[in-house]
Amino acid sequence: MKRLTSVIALSLGSLAGVAHAEAVSQDYLPLTVKNTSAQHEAKGFIEGQSLSGSTRNWYARERATKAPLYRYYKSDGTRRDTHSRDNWVQGTILDYSSGFTQGTVGFATQVAAYNAIALEQGRAAVAGPNNRTLTHSDGDVIGQWSKLGLANLQARVSNTTLTAGRQSINTPVFAYIGNRALPSSFDGVAVHSAEFDNLSFDLGSFTRVSTRTEQGRSRFTTEYSATGAEADRVSLAGLNYQPLRSLSTSLYVGHVEDIWNQYYVGASHELGDRGVLGLTTGFNWYGTRDSGSAKQGPIDNDTFSLSFTLAHQAHSLTLAYQEVSGDEYFDYVHDTNAIFLANSLFSDYNGPNEKSLQFGYVLDLAGYGVPGLRLNAYTARGWGIDGTHYKGNGYDVRNLDGEHHREWSVGASYVVQSGPLQATSIRATYTAHRATRAQIDGNVDELRVVTTIPFNIL
Repeated sequence: MKRLTSVIALSLGSLAGVAHAEAVSQDYLPLTVKNTSAQHEAKGFIEGQSLSGSTRNWYARERATKAPLYRYYKSDGTRRDTHSRDNWVQGTILDYSSGFTQGTVGFATQVAAYNAIALEQGRAAVAGPNNRTLTHSDGDVIGQWSKLGLANLQARVSNTTLTAGRQSINTPVFAYIGNRALPSSFDGVAVHSAEFDNLSFDLGSFTRVSTRTEQGRSRFTTEYSATGAEADRVSLAGLNYQPLRSLSTSLYVGHVEDIWNQYYVGASHELGDRGVLGLTTGFNWYGTRDSGSAKQGPIDNDTFSLSFTLAHQAHSLTLAYQEVSGDEYFDYVHDTNAIFLANSLFSDYNGPNEKSLQFGYVLDLAGYGVPGLRLNAYTARGWGIDGTHYKGNGYDVRNLDGEHHREWSVGASYVVQSGPLQATSIRATYTAHRATRAQIDGNVDELRVVTTIPFNIL
């Protein structure tokens, strides 16, 4: 910890030395109503329509380095342990969005068709069922499938929009996840209001999830549940406020029916000039408490992360600390990305009473004449995982006594800057994770290669 304190002190001290080069304003932003209206600028239902989409080639190769982590069904119905899992899927989205009708209240619609093709169909290779390749219950791969990923109606007044139906939403307590060939989406009603220049509000209530690898709809479960407790409704409310030009804040509350209430506070502050030396500080805190009939058992969890990113021209160096205070996992809704914590990496570093530290580095090669190319590397370590004092039955943690783990990763990404494939992205990462016996993520190496090609038809 002394070493950590020294690094932070050195970083802040270096930044103070170049304060005169400050480019990010620290000025206060008064709360002002927008002088423009998105609805006033509506083009019309047909005039504002668009037809676009993307196709993503998603490949992941996993190898367990010690005990086998995966299982697959043989043709005779028996299951066999395996050290390997390979998934290769082509996911395509075709998205139609109308324009908003003109008038005081505007109406619009969005419909998106999702299609997946399994390029790897060997049941032993895929080791399903999993959340990467859709299979039958016996592990036999479904070669091709489609569904309505989005289908909603929208009504807008000024800068406030009501969306009803299947939709995407991205908040700290409930968020779609897009790290597979296709993203998840949700059935429900949401309101986003941005009537102020520096203040916006979100409200939402949702009844089902359409998962990343599923044709139908599912009730809500939590990511780390040991009992499979389900909920019929997730609700949320929150706001995003920018009090300074350099400071953005968020405050949200999420409710998973008869499981928990979850509270979130987040802030991001920028200081300095990246051309000389800039510092971005990020803070995230979640408080999770059981509610209603407490189907998931007792929950009393506080989790936070604090990150510092120093940036100098093409270089960025990140130091992040994360801590869980609670005898259960820090948990979130399954098939969502509602974990806005700095050390949510290959592992979430969210074990009971876990502490973790991450060092990361990013090189943007635009500064060296190759715009669109970025290289990154990080290493992270978690320790002190202790679930021996857990009193409930919703999480399998009582055998976690002093567990620890670590990971490292290297990667590269490139975004095409011009031409017919402009905005196409290619990303390749190699990650190695090592853990003690009872830590949930195990000992595994993963190579992941993802290529995403956007397109516009109309």
